[in-house]
Amino acid sequence: MALDAKSPSGPIENRWDRARFEMKLVNPANKRKHTIIVVGTGLAGASAAASLGELGYRVKSFCFQDSPRRAHSIAAQGGINAAKNYPNDGDSVFRLFYDTVKGGDFRARESNVYRLAQISVNIIDQCVAQGVPFAREYGGTLSNRSFGGAQVSRTFYARGQTGQQLLLGAYQALERQVEAGQVEMYPRTEMLDLVVIDGAARGIVTRNLVTGKIECHVADAVVLGTGGYGNVYYLSTNAKGSNCTAIWRAHKRGAYFANPCFTQIHPTCIPVSGDYQSKLTLMSESLRNDGRIWVPKTGGDKRRPEAIPENERDYYLERKYPSFGNLVPRDVASRNAKQVCDEGRGVGPGGLGVYLDFSDAIRRLGEDKIRERYGNLFEMYERITDDNPYKTPMRIYPAIHYTMGGLWVDYYLMSTIPGLFVIGEANFSDHGANRLGASALMQGLSDGYFVLPYTVGDYLAKTKPAPTDVSHPAFHEAEAHVQSLTQRLLSIQGRRSVDSFHRELGRIMWDDCGMSRNAHALEHAIGKIRELRQEYWQNVRVLGAAEDLNQSLEKAGRVADFFELAELMCRDALERNESCGGHFREEYQTPDGEARRNDDEFSYAAAWQYQGDGAPHALHKEPLEFEYVHPSQRSYK
Repeated sequence: MALDAKSPSGPIENRWDRARFEMKLVNPANKRKHTIIVVGTGLAGASAAASLGELGYRVKSFCFQDSPRRAHSIAAQGGINAAKNYPNDGDSVFRLFYDTVKGGDFRARESNVYRLAQISVNIIDQCVAQGVPFAREYGGTLSNRSFGGAQVSRTFYARGQTGQQLLLGAYQALERQVEAGQVEMYPRTEMLDLVVIDGAARGIVTRNLVTGKIECHVADAVVLGTGGYGNVYYLSTNAKGSNCTAIWRAHKRGAYFANPCFTQIHPTCIPVSGDYQSKLTLMSESLRNDGRIWVPKTGGDKRRPEAIPENERDYYLERKYPSFGNLVPRDVASRNAKQVCDEGRGVGPGGLGVYLDFSDAIRRLGEDKIRERYGNLFEMYERITDDNPYKTPMRIYPAIHYTMGGLWVDYYLMSTIPGLFVIGEANFSDHGANRLGASALMQGLSDGYFVLPYTVGDYLAKTKPAPTDVSHPAFHEAEAHVQSLTQRLLSIQGRRSVDSFHRELGRIMWDDCGMSRNAHALEHAIGKIRELRQEYWQNVRVLGAAEDLNQSLEKAGRVADFFELAELMCRDALERNESCGGHFREEYQTPDGEARRNDDEFSYAAAWQYQGDGAPHALHKEPLEFEYVHPSQRSYK
């Protein structure tokens, strides 16, 4: 079955304006009659809830942290893209659109990406008006820096904490609506199921993470802004609380899951230091502006980096990709780091690391300028590693970071369940097979501030949802399902911890469905995941009780979902017999080791339909058509 993205026709630069004009509106008096649930309070969720509240809707906002300020959006340190062309270096809306489609290896929907590039210029104005302290030049104008996959400087930043400052802006806007009574906040609350009535999303079932109380909430539309699923790998750059439960439970209620195998490996992370490490730390991609990446030319060289002379260093990205150098896209940088380490030229314990060296930039600009740009990042690195990056190069290695896959949405950000909207990293829509750096913040705020407020209104004006309440049988059924799952997990009383299962699952995924994949490894992974999942439901031990604060129970439900998602990721990777972006199948590469796409057979977004426990998912395809950026062999040389 081919999916319809409902993209407007006509010249691409006019599509969003035309779509907005053709949307039906809800008048201000009627907005007060509608309740909208927004799950998640990161950049996408907080901006959406704040915007919908300001428009006059009644909003229920759900946050599983104690405050929206702790959302994982704060970890997006490096910057946010926008096609303002302040440096006058040749940027434009079309160039940002082009770079994003090319960077995603021609596996993104053109209409969505162009809209994102258009809206990018408004996001900066919005955030400046909120007081976000972007870096500025001496004369007061906003400063820009470069990021991977672009030859222009279009990335706005607030030192090394851009995500945190943007989140504080969205948080202030959200809290203003809370104070005004337009938004009702539910902190320390997790969504555990979606309620569908007459084919449309009408509410959710939640668990209070402090008291354990299960509750139902009714709405006329539901918005999921719950982030990505990188923690399926156990070790990732994501916060430990980041999970797939909200989108996976919605998937099992009928929302298609798109491109689950499109996961991103970030090239600049602090390497793994031990078997029992619980997460990895991301060093911002912004560091690649001034840091040069290299390894020794000779394998097994154990000398200190400062003792290795220039002529014995291999600045391999600059050598192989002279046009982009250290600013090649993330997937390209990550694969090349793995390659030199596989050759035995990696540095540090275990040989799983490369150097990120700032000595040239410090000589050229001075330590004070580098400290001004990246000081908090350097401090964080030194606290973790006890190495001073002003004196000795950082050691970095790729790690799981962002997930381009997510729930399938059409042009209007609505899933295959009417009334269920999905925004930010929780959907699949804008990045294709690889996300360019500094585009996550751009998409989250674009969806929340500038797209969703229009599209939700259009849905409500056209459908006029009938009144309902928690006495409806669908709410009773969903609540009973949640209670049953909770009791089942608590009753197993096995001998293995939740974390031990999660760690083993993560190792399978990293080895067989990580930075590179092949058919044999993927088939092996599917078998191992099924075996481990079966053992999980027989031998996991969940401590504590349901009617209490119980993090063991929280993790158990999330890991149960990760098992199911992991199998689908492997199947999706096995089905896609090509290499593109972050999906690198070893059987499909060019003679010089670059990704080799198969546009004739795989120029589509894969959307998977859940068909019941134990039944194979059904594959649906959204054909991708390229009118403006014609697919070509992606080259950064």
